[in-house]
Amino acid sequence: MARTPIAFVAGDISALAKSVRAQLLQRTSPPGHVELLNILARATGHRNYQHFRAGAACTSADRGAPAVQREAVDLKRVQRAARHFDEHGRLLRWPARHNLQQLSLWVLWAGFPPRCSLAEPEVKTLLNSRHAFADDALLRRALCDHGLVSRTADGRAYRRIERQPPLEATALLRHLKAGAAEAAT
Repeated sequence: MARTPIAFVAGDISALAKSVRAQLLQRTSPPGHVELLNILARATGHRNYQHFRAGAACTSADRGAPAVQREAVDLKRVQRAARHFDEHGRLLRWPARHNLQQLSLWVLWAGFPPRCSLAEPEVKTLLNSRHAFADDALLRRALCDHGLVSRTADGRAYRRIERQPPLEATALLRHLKAGAAEAAT
């Protein structure tokens, strides 16, 4: 069975050492593997190792992914993509670079209702509310070409394809949501 790595971070190494030492002094024999995991988890403020592990799973950016992967987000790419959006999260211009186009499409994809078919006029209205350069046909084609939205052969019905967004797309969505919340206040 493959093991999922969990990052172990202690805010104060001195406090960690004192806590581990105190717990070890209370014992009459050396701890086993699981007992040592519990000692380390308690030294960082958790009840036990299972509590520590559950907390690490909740803070993971990607469901089921190790918390270590959060560092793999290319923040420069996210910031470059964010420059193409206004403070309300509307796409101001179509990015020239393909990798920024892909990130921008994820923002539009997130605006589609999940597990719901939309007629072409509804898609046009939805996209026009989320961009400012008046080319919803370009966006519809790009969403379909990148496998984010499916459409019927006659082009009458569109449906969002349920997928897990990449880490950069998730970071961009969070960034834009925070910017919109700031603009609202």
